[in-house]
Amino acid sequence: MFKSLLLSTLLLSSLGAQEPVQWGENVTGVVTRFQTGTKEIALTLDACGGSPRSSQYDAELIDFLIQNRIPATLFINARWIDTNPEIFARLAANPLFEIGNHGTEHRPLSINGKSVYNIAGTASAEEVAKEIEENGKKIEKLTGKRPAFFRSGTAYYDEIAVDIAHKAGVEIGGFAIIADAGATLPSDEVSYRIKNARSGDIIIAHMNHPESGTREGIIDALTALRKEGFSFVRLSDVQQRLKRVE
Repeated sequence: MFKSLLLSTLLLSSLGAQEPVQWGENVTGVVTRFQTGTKEIALTLDACGGSPRSSQYDAELIDFLIQNRIPATLFINARWIDTNPEIFARLAANPLFEIGNHGTEHRPLSINGKSVYNIAGTASAEEVAKEIEENGKKIEKLTGKRPAFFRSGTAYYDEIAVDIAHKAGVEIGGFAIIADAGATLPSDEVSYRIKNARSGDIIIAHMNHPESGTREGIIDALTALRKEGFSFVRLSDVQQRLKRVE
């Protein structure tokens, strides 16, 4: 259960007074891989929202996963949910998928307003908590279940923001393989990157850009990996085996 941040004013104030020394995708405490003795990979897909282009839905990609019984963790932003409520409801009701929290405003998670890709991060410990909490509540209200995993907009963090997330009871869903670089890569490059995944890797790609090469690349790579004996898991399936960056 998500721990209430409204009762942690003193804790947030204390954390916010610290000076972060790390900034990036793989800072201390972020989950990037999981332990496994078999050929397993975790597929995660982001849906960002906030503009007509980033609020799209790649139905063909999701249909491929459903038809082939490939599970995935879907990190969904509050704005994408607001634009696609019926689609969100169908995804949340499908047991193949679990819903991850992709933030309220799709902001990098910082306690001092750091930015990346021209996107301003949260500017305090309180804003970090709000970015996690508000979309977490929205997802819980719609699905009856609070997401156990969070991924910020841009997937950038400082280590104090990550600590706040942990104290709030959520894991930071990072990745070992960046499959589509924000849905900007051609399909052959997406496929190449995924095909080079190792057992225990977490993959990030996007489900909100059907115009990109992401879908074709994912379908090609997952088809090949399954022939090689790989299976796919949701993050919750391997929650006790997740490996945080140290």
